[in-house]
Amino acid sequence: MSERLALGDPLFWRRPLTDRMADFAAFRAESPFTHALSDNPLTGVPDEFYAVTTYAELVEISRHPLDYCSGKGSISIADMPIDAQEFFGSFITMDDPRHARLRNIVSRSFTPRALQGVLDSVETICTEVIDNMCEQGEVDLVEAISQPFPLLVICDMMGIPRSEFQTVLDATNTILGAGDPDMMGGQTDIVTALLMAGMTLTQLMGEIAEDRRKNPTDDLTSALVHSSTGEELLTPEEIAPFFILLAVAGNDTTRTATSIGMQLLGEHPDQRRIWQDDLDGVTPTAVEEIVRMASPVTFMRRTATRDLELSGHSFSEGDKFVLFYGAANRDPLVFDDPERFDVRRDPNPHVGFGGPGPHFCLGAHLARRELSVIFRQLFTRLPDIEVVGEAIPLEAMGVPLVGGIKHLPVRFTPTKRVG
Repeated sequence: MSERLALGDPLFWRRPLTDRMADFAAFRAESPFTHALSDNPLTGVPDEFYAVTTYAELVEISRHPLDYCSGKGSISIADMPIDAQEFFGSFITMDDPRHARLRNIVSRSFTPRALQGVLDSVETICTEVIDNMCEQGEVDLVEAISQPFPLLVICDMMGIPRSEFQTVLDATNTILGAGDPDMMGGQTDIVTALLMAGMTLTQLMGEIAEDRRKNPTDDLTSALVHSSTGEELLTPEEIAPFFILLAVAGNDTTRTATSIGMQLLGEHPDQRRIWQDDLDGVTPTAVEEIVRMASPVTFMRRTATRDLELSGHSFSEGDKFVLFYGAANRDPLVFDDPERFDVRRDPNPHVGFGGPGPHFCLGAHLARRELSVIFRQLFTRLPDIEVVGEAIPLEAMGVPLVGGIKHLPVRFTPTKRVG
C-alpha cells in the first residue's frame, strides 16, 4: 500500500484541508472504494475498511440501511461493544426498529415550529458571546466563539444551568478531541478519558432529567421525559446517551464550520466581499457552501449486512464502508469546479449533514440557523475581523470523527459591547 493511501495515519489528518482533499481527489479518480487500514489501539490489529469517496456511492449506501447498517459494530471504524456504542452514540448507532422509536420521540422537539424558541434565542446567545470578546481586538476564534456559541445554545435548550457550562465543555472537548493530549483533561489514556467524560455528562443529565420529571419546565429535557398527553418518552437510561450525542455531535457542525468558514473567507477575500456586501441575499448559499467545503463530520461507517455488489464491485457480509463526506462533497461529477469556494453556489446538494436516509442530521435546521447568525453578527459588529495566523488542527490519534480546528487567531478593531 503506497504512502498516499495511508488514510489511517494520524499525520494524514493533521495536514491542511486542501492537502487532504487533493489526496481524496486521487483516490476518487481511481475507484469509488479505496481499501485502507486504521490502527486499533484496543486490539492491536488494524481494522480494514473501504473508504467511500464518490458522491453517488455514498448516497446509495446511505439510502439503503437494510443492506448497509449502523448498528453492527458501530459508526466508528473500530467495532465497539454494544453498551459503549449506544452510550456514546445513542440512536445514530442503532438500526430500525429501535432507531426509529428513539428518533421519532426526539424529532417531535426538532421541527422548525417546536424549535422556534431556540431559534429565536440563537441571536441573543450569539450577541452574548461576541460581547465577551469584542473589546479585546485579538482572540483565538475557537476559544472565544466557535466553542462556546453552539454549546451554549444546546445547554440552554436542554435546561443545563450556566454554572455547569465549563463541565460540559471540558467533557465534550475530551470526546470530540480524538485523543489530542490538549483535550484529554490531564488523562493519558484515551479510554479512561472518554469513560470519565461520558460519566460526567451522564451524572449531570441524570440529575436534571430526574428533576424535570417532577418539575417540568419549557426546555427540551422536560419535553423528552415528561408528558401530559400520553406520548412515548425517553427512559432514564436513554436520556443521558441522547444528551451526549447532542452535546458532542450536535455542536460540532457549527463549531467546526465556523472556524473553517472563517479560514476559507481569509483565503478567498473576493468571496468574503461578495457575502459582506449582500448579507441578506448571500447568507443562505454561503452557509451551505461552508458546510460543503468544511464537511465538519469527517465520516460515518456502515457495515454490509449480506454479500452484495455495488457499482461493479463485490463485497462480503461484514465489510466496513467508511463514508467520507468531504470527499463526496468535492466530486466533480456533481459539483462544478468542486475545489472552488463559491458563496453563491447554487445548486449545492452537499452531504455535509449526512447522506439521504434515516440518519440524516436531525439538527441541520438549527445548525444552519446558528451559522447564519454567527457570520451575520461577525460581519456586522466586527466588519474587519481577519485571520492572522495558522489554523492548528486537532492532533487526532487516528481518523477523527470530526475534523476540528483547536486554534485560529483572529484580529479586529475593538468595539463596544451591546448587551
